[in-house]
Amino acid sequence: MKILVINPGSTSTKIAVYDDEKPILLRNITHHAEELSQFGDVLEQRAFRRQLVLDELRQTEIPLEFDAVIGRGGLVKPIVGGVYEINDKMVGDTLHGCVMHSHACNLGCLIAHEIAATIPHCRAFIADPGVVDELSPLARISGSPLMPRICIWHALNQRAIARRYAHSIGKEYEDLNLIICHLGGGISVAAHEHGRAIDANNALDGEGPFSPERAGSLPAADLIRLCFSGKFTERQLLKSIAGQAGLTAHLGTNNMREILDRIKQGDEHAQLLVDAMLYHTAKQISAEAAVLCGNIDAILLTGGMAHSDYIVSELRRRIAFLAPVYTFPGENEMEALALNALAVLQGKQKAKVYQ
Repeated sequence: MKILVINPGSTSTKIAVYDDEKPILLRNITHHAEELSQFGDVLEQRAFRRQLVLDELRQTEIPLEFDAVIGRGGLVKPIVGGVYEINDKMVGDTLHGCVMHSHACNLGCLIAHEIAATIPHCRAFIADPGVVDELSPLARISGSPLMPRICIWHALNQRAIARRYAHSIGKEYEDLNLIICHLGGGISVAAHEHGRAIDANNALDGEGPFSPERAGSLPAADLIRLCFSGKFTERQLLKSIAGQAGLTAHLGTNNMREILDRIKQGDEHAQLLVDAMLYHTAKQISAEAAVLCGNIDAILLTGGMAHSDYIVSELRRRIAFLAPVYTFPGENEMEALALNALAVLQGKQKAKVYQ
């Protein structure tokens, strides 16, 4: 089975071609700020990015002959985890409906759908988008009926890592209780109970620990006063929650290698901020331990920051008393997308219908 994988991010579009489980092409197409500045909105980048994908395939002499194209899922309405066949309803919601944020991940569904439509007998999918919602009824309730809790988290990578860990110990994901922490530009922490993420933070909209790019939970009253201060537009305030927040707001960069180098060179302020980020991350992990009533098989750390020995050791120092801690550095989204599509093509998994 030939599978094309498309994963749009804010400054890049990652693509991969798989022959069954074997990757035969991996590319990261970077987009410079001046290239993207010509577009008023992320969705306007669709044709530009689609053409770059097609150009890359042509330059590498890979024919446009695929059994499936799978894209990174967007921020549409909350859905249960799994693989979804892209349909008109999903495309419509992405373009005009219930998309909650102008985020590059929304392009994955659209580009996959458009490319697959040009290939005979080719199917188009998404899998485990960031809006996967399997929260328990208790987790949905907040202190205000105006604002029920939702989760936006790294569902694709977390579920892929959960399955990888389960396989490594000869068990199924559905057999285990896990706490998984994705350490990236945003930090998401979820409690996985027998194959369902029954609690997870909204890692995009302002909940949980702050991160390199996101503010995490903030004092609510202070935030309301800021909104009515007249000093900022709505767009500026939303950026101060996600994008220009967290370590970026404090230190002027989201580059963790640079920040960790500054710490090695004696930057005490950078040290304080990183340690505070890890302190709050450990608190979030410990809170999910309460969700699982302490019945935890393992804690899994993943994402780009899990490459750092310092970050992992500091978190381990605070959370190892809860359960064994294992690291799976980096993001495994391309492989996870390909394997999800392959499972459907081989009949091992049934594609869900987006409604």
